[in-house]
Amino acid sequence: MTDLTALLDTLRSTPAMRSKQEIQQPAAVIGSRQQSLTREQLYALPGDDTTAIACGDHFQLLAIEGMLPAFVESAPWFAGWSAVMANVSDITAMGGRATAVVNAYWHHDNAAAHELLAGMRAACEAYGLLLAGGHTSLATGNPTALAVAITGIAQTLLSTLHVAPGQVIAMAVDLEGAWHADSAYWKAFEGVPAERLRSKLDVLPRLAEARLLRAAKDISNAGVLGSLLMLLETTGCGATIDLSAMPCPPDADLARWLQVFPSYGFLMTLDERDWPQVQTAFAFEGVRCERIGVVDGSGALNSQLGKQRGEFWNLHERAFTGFSYPHLDLTPLNLDQQEH
Repeated sequence: MTDLTALLDTLRSTPAMRSKQEIQQPAAVIGSRQQSLTREQLYALPGDDTTAIACGDHFQLLAIEGMLPAFVESAPWFAGWSAVMANVSDITAMGGRATAVVNAYWHHDNAAAHELLAGMRAACEAYGLLLAGGHTSLATGNPTALAVAITGIAQTLLSTLHVAPGQVIAMAVDLEGAWHADSAYWKAFEGVPAERLRSKLDVLPRLAEARLLRAAKDISNAGVLGSLLMLLETTGCGATIDLSAMPCPPDADLARWLQVFPSYGFLMTLDERDWPQVQTAFAFEGVRCERIGVVDGSGALNSQLGKQRGEFWNLHERAFTGFSYPHLDLTPLNLDQQEH
């Protein structure tokens, strides 16, 4: 039997969780202290998976990913692919569709740099993106580094500013995959036709445009609980989730699955009445989606496993990324008018 207290203690102190807390440094500099902002200013705040810039009747989305140098050094093709794929997930989590990427890389090995670009190009072809160029530095003695930026468009925005008590929390993961070696990375793209990859991603913007989702976060290297914490932190909400309700492979170790970084995985909030349609939309694309909890106003992320209960994090006592705006007046977002 899994000891929930010990499990939560372990998950709280993973390297990925510690790295997310380092975001508090830029949050202290660029986070908003103002109480009154326009709709356009609110959606452009840092803290979501992308920034969202209002452009007439739609939003221009912009994001960037920097890859770990050791990853770029050891697996250049996969690092190139992953940099694009992680960005695509960020655009999708905002209810958007990705359009183009640019990159900046430094390397000292010509063959490895070629593999890096080949991985990016393959991912762009698979996801239907324009690889629009970037910055290259290839010279003896260079460090190994890669950053990829992406742009996209959303007609109806999913934002963590929309998270509020009473909303259902759902988790969707493509379980038709496998672990990458001994890592926490779950790959569900190898051998999958491009049309299927794109169709599965399009579920979120379609649900957003139908106003069946409120907010979303892709499940990142912070795992399920860390990613959920970022979803809640923006508005200072809390939640209680049932770990046994998560979609997961039948033989998955719970500790490993809670740290999963899936190629396709999202946490979402939605209204209770919309849950059947949301689950059906994912099921139609072969993606498992389950409701795992409910948002509340406590500021604490609690979990349960059978009869065991435990607190993972309390945002009133301890910030996570630091991008939290419960003090802001969200009236300009007209959230009540966004209901259908």
